[in-house]
Amino acid sequence: MSPQNFIHPSAIVDEGAAIGAGTKIWHFSHIMSNSIIGENCNIGQNVVVSPEVVLGNNVKVQNNVSIYTGVICEDDVFLGPSCVFTNIINPRSHINRRGSYARTIVRKGASIGANATIVCGHDIGEFAFIGAGAVVTKTVAPYALVVGNPAKQIGWISEYGHRLIFDEHNKAICPESQQVYILINNSVKRIK
Repeated sequence: MSPQNFIHPSAIVDEGAAIGAGTKIWHFSHIMSNSIIGENCNIGQNVVVSPEVVLGNNVKVQNNVSIYTGVICEDDVFLGPSCVFTNIINPRSHINRRGSYARTIVRKGASIGANATIVCGHDIGEFAFIGAGAVVTKTVAPYALVVGNPAKQIGWISEYGHRLIFDEHNKAICPESQQVYILINNSVKRIK
């Protein structure tokens, strides 16, 4: 751990956890062994980070989030309050399935809203936006905006978090950043 970190006295950081410089870990959180947390992350109150979880740089984890073994979050990911990940598709109390954890990758810049559930084995694309309370049961495309239970895609979103409205040439401009996006074959890409 770096001396530049802040770890609240009520937080528990197990031996073998790697914490990057500038990261803050708040009240009653538990960072388990062999997890890796990047630089300049913010881990809110009452967060659980299980063994072998990987969080990139500048990941923001809000209060009451559970991140279980098998989850990888790339840089600049936002995890909203009380969102949760699963890691076994068919859990049973009387059957030990450790070692059968499914992997879930949350790609760079994606945001997951409050109280959303991410069913394991379904990756979240770059800059995708998962609405509050959504239950993700399939892979989410980059820049996709998904809501509901089960989560359904209702549109596309910019890197700055604005809904994209495409013109007759399949181009859209983010109103905040002025970045330009193109929609081709049901896939969005930033072109400027």
